[in-house]
Amino acid sequence: MSDHGRGLRHVECAMGTVFSFDIRDTPTAAIASALHDAVAWLHHVDRVFSTFRADSVISRLARGETRREDCSSEVREVLDLCTHAGRATGGWFSHTPDGVLDPSGLVKGWAVERAWQILRRAGARNICVNGGGDLQLSGESAPGVPWSIGIAHPRRPGELCTIVTGHDLAIATSGTAERGTHILDPYTGAPADGPASLTVVGHRLTMTDAYATAAFAMGGRARNWLEHLDGYEGFAILRDGRPWRTRGFPSVESRRAGKAGG
Repeated sequence: MSDHGRGLRHVECAMGTVFSFDIRDTPTAAIASALHDAVAWLHHVDRVFSTFRADSVISRLARGETRREDCSSEVREVLDLCTHAGRATGGWFSHTPDGVLDPSGLVKGWAVERAWQILRRAGARNICVNGGGDLQLSGESAPGVPWSIGIAHPRRPGELCTIVTGHDLAIATSGTAERGTHILDPYTGAPADGPASLTVVGHRLTMTDAYATAAFAMGGRARNWLEHLDGYEGFAILRDGRPWRTRGFPSVESRRAGKAGG
């Protein structure tokens, strides 16, 4: 953990990806302790929910070696949230897309949101928690300055396709550029025929992350679904390089065009 003048920053490898914490508040002992707790929380989530660890609770549950009612309240909470996301997306989000229990499409966002809450309870207000490109933001990057988050272009390495701006946002991106084909169509079990990348912006990352996964799986249906989803906006780069965005997407470009921002 490092103190760069006003604020704290930390990078941690966990859950098979990289997490970064950028706290722009004046450091206090309480915030520093909360940052330590937030990092420990991520490793705890990995031990409980990793589908790559044979000894994780979720792996044991998938194999039938334990029962849902015998699991901790946090496991039951995640499974309930997955069920809610499935209903809210008309089945396009599934934590059993190939018949095997796998809540990964929601767990990372849930873990990041909870880490952000740990920091908030300690008094931090200007926070960016980034888990492998999925972010929970609050407050400002500097006094009077909103956060500006660049979204990587899936077809042009090193370039950005848009910049999201705002004060209190959750941002989740699904695509194939970083992890290859990993999202399944829950209705066919085949790899989803989604765009090159799809970004969803909401207020809390748990459901924003799940909705980004679902929207990617929807393919061509995603834009219309997101246009009618209250509290969420979307942006995509299609496989041929063409972009689309919902009317209220909070980006620099949409602000210049006079559209609603974050």
